[in-house]
Amino acid sequence: MSKYPFSEIEKKWQKYWEENKTFHVTEDPSVSKDKRRYVLDMFPYPSGAGLHVGHPEGYTATDIYCRYLRMNGYNVLHPMGFDSFGLPAENYAIKTGTHPYETTKKNIDNFRRQIKSLGFCYDWDREISTCDEDYYHWTQWIFEQLYKKGLAYEAHTPINWCPSCKTGLANEEVKEGHCDRCGAKVEKKNIRQWILKITAYADKLLEGLDELDWPESVKTMQRNWIGRSEGAAVFFQLEKFDEKLEVYTTRCDTLFGATYMVIAPEHPLVQKLTTPEQKAAVEAYLDQAKHKSDLERTDLAKDKTGVFSGSYAINPVNGNKIPIWIADYVLISYGTGAIMAVPAHDDRDWEFAKKFNLPIIEVLKSKVDVQEQAWTEDGEHVNSQWLDGLNKQDAIAKMLEFLEKNGYGHKAVNYKLRDWVFSRQRYWGEPIPLIHCPDCGTVLVPEEELPLTLPQVDKYEPSGTGESPLVNVESWVNCRCPKCGKPAKRETNTMPQWAGSCWYYLRYIDPNNDKRFIDPEKEKYWMPVDLYIGGAEHAVLHLLYSRFWHKVLYDLGLVTTKEPFQRLVNQGMITSFAYQKPNKSLVPTDMVEERDGKYFDKETGEELTQVIAKMSKSLKNVINPDDFIRDYGADSVRMYEMFMGPLTESKPWATQGFIGVYRFLDRVWRISTEKKIEDIEIPLDLNKSLHKTIKKVTDDTATLNFNTAISQMMVLVNEINRLEVVPKKVLETLALLLSPYTPHLAEELWSMLGHEPSIANVEWPKYDEALCVEDTMEMVVQINGKLRSRIMMSKSATKEEMLAAAKADEKTKGWLEGKQLIKEIAIPGKLVNFVIK
Repeated sequence: MSKYPFSEIEKKWQKYWEENKTFHVTEDPSVSKDKRRYVLDMFPYPSGAGLHVGHPEGYTATDIYCRYLRMNGYNVLHPMGFDSFGLPAENYAIKTGTHPYETTKKNIDNFRRQIKSLGFCYDWDREISTCDEDYYHWTQWIFEQLYKKGLAYEAHTPINWCPSCKTGLANEEVKEGHCDRCGAKVEKKNIRQWILKITAYADKLLEGLDELDWPESVKTMQRNWIGRSEGAAVFFQLEKFDEKLEVYTTRCDTLFGATYMVIAPEHPLVQKLTTPEQKAAVEAYLDQAKHKSDLERTDLAKDKTGVFSGSYAINPVNGNKIPIWIADYVLISYGTGAIMAVPAHDDRDWEFAKKFNLPIIEVLKSKVDVQEQAWTEDGEHVNSQWLDGLNKQDAIAKMLEFLEKNGYGHKAVNYKLRDWVFSRQRYWGEPIPLIHCPDCGTVLVPEEELPLTLPQVDKYEPSGTGESPLVNVESWVNCRCPKCGKPAKRETNTMPQWAGSCWYYLRYIDPNNDKRFIDPEKEKYWMPVDLYIGGAEHAVLHLLYSRFWHKVLYDLGLVTTKEPFQRLVNQGMITSFAYQKPNKSLVPTDMVEERDGKYFDKETGEELTQVIAKMSKSLKNVINPDDFIRDYGADSVRMYEMFMGPLTESKPWATQGFIGVYRFLDRVWRISTEKKIEDIEIPLDLNKSLHKTIKKVTDDTATLNFNTAISQMMVLVNEINRLEVVPKKVLETLALLLSPYTPHLAEELWSMLGHEPSIANVEWPKYDEALCVEDTMEMVVQINGKLRSRIMMSKSATKEEMLAAAKADEKTKGWLEGKQLIKEIAIPGKLVNFVIK
């Protein structure tokens, strides 16, 4: 018996595909628009850990779909590249002194090796890497277009600051308020940043969602992130100053219930509003607040904290003097950084009012005592003078009329979406192509001087001032102003990792163009992306930022579609087993021992429960695909990942199930090498099964239901395996159906059956609908109109045959025995009914 030689086969065909450029694609004008497809994977960040088995899930799905499309006559663009600027490489450089480029290049080489080992049909001639100069040349060029359009500006905004490391930290470097590097308490620090005006596109970003074939959950997350709401801007006159405090509210009709105001600790009026008596208390509170993350500050479950500023504002609807408090549950980044508090009808405001003994006034008729809890539903207006008795809609309209008439406010639209902080105080990122001149101000680097490349440096340590390490590279920072020629300085902040991933799908279309970021004819040929597959973790920011850049490019006439990604699919997560203590904490797998089928903590001896968890380096439950490819082959990995369950659902990796798939492929190999293969007529029953399989695999592959397509192929293989002589046509068709799923095995079978390679270019098999129709049916047998039995019958059975079969049925016999048969009714294709007495 010859064992399936996967290692030899896979190396052979991967070499063939590479040498023959089997999957190279060009813009063939003879292919109509409806026969072109652009299928894209979210490209990976090449970490030092390499791929785990979760990465190839989406890649395998797109690979199967692309191979299927090609076999159906489509021209398919299917590229791969690397999102290669980022924080991990810089942190590694700081620790080891290794240049980030060297680390990144090594990681990319490993990722590419792993991806190629799975036999994916990428056009590797189109590979891009966001850290390559010829790529970020155009990232910088796009930034310059944003700048010219007035969508980039400078402002001072807060960053996470570690006073010990003397550097800004990304959110992922802050763990429970402490620096992930040294453990010091993190605080907020205002520094100069470059910001992109994404809010200018808020409405376009919302409107565009309606046109997209995306999961509704993702569209909802995008809508919530943008957070458009209609309300009112209300101005509260400050008691002792000739200034007004502006708030935004969606419920201006509740103004009669506003009993205090709250401003964020970062609000520009904090110092002015703080009275001498309150200064010490306010300063202490501000120091406390700057050590909290926005997440901690807005946690609904946390105890409310705050401090009275000492100042008051005037409620415009009744002239009442109301206190102004400072509290960290209000963020400067939302609305105006100030709120009017209506504690009777808002849980947060109610808790705050109760804690600090502030008035609570009911203004919406409620079914609870508002002194005991807030009433957050609607109701008829009360205690609201000229609004009493009105409903919400009428009261809002009347209040808006009052505010506008008296200059106290106006109708307003607000967004949760904030402008995009585009600066990073890092070395390893795209330099922002700007020059600061004392006379000319901020000036763009001339387009002909792009790319502005990173300088070679020996040290990557933070500057200590919160600025990028580039600030210390004087030979790079000091330059001449392109306008006046006088001494000037380069911008030292770099772009975020998001920048390169905002537009990479466009560069794949024309990756080697050194004259422009994309050829217009090529863009028009391929765009938009027809199918985009990736993890749900990118459901908001990556997609939002990409859509923003794309819409700007559309408005500039540089792309022809309003949206970049027409269809989006989020693959489910592949999880792994982990071990849990009774207190629910997880234990690394190397600290677990098994005894008599039970699991125990090696250190404490506690019995552990096996649970499903996300793969994690710390838990040591990451599964490396290299091991399974080495021991069972790439085709087994590919097919198992698709067989585990529906593509969009999470599922645990189970090695036993994986081995079952490997055995199935081994069975296909043995059929092909050990059974007689002859060019004979296909028996009718087998032919019906074959055509049903073609139909099922065709339909399920087209709709990305790969697990059920595989199940159907397994059914067919079991039928073939029972034969002594296998018709050659059946095995040829099986090879074609397997080709997108297990391309290496399919290529070998196709070659063994006497065909020239590559099977990837062979037409997809067609099915005969007549052979797919079931020729039997379930016939209902009734006695006096009541269901008494069911029997299988030929669909073409005559009335006489139906009646005879029904009378022969044992259950029916029992009901008819000893009874007078009055009438026999037979409805072909449906039922038989006996009327008895």
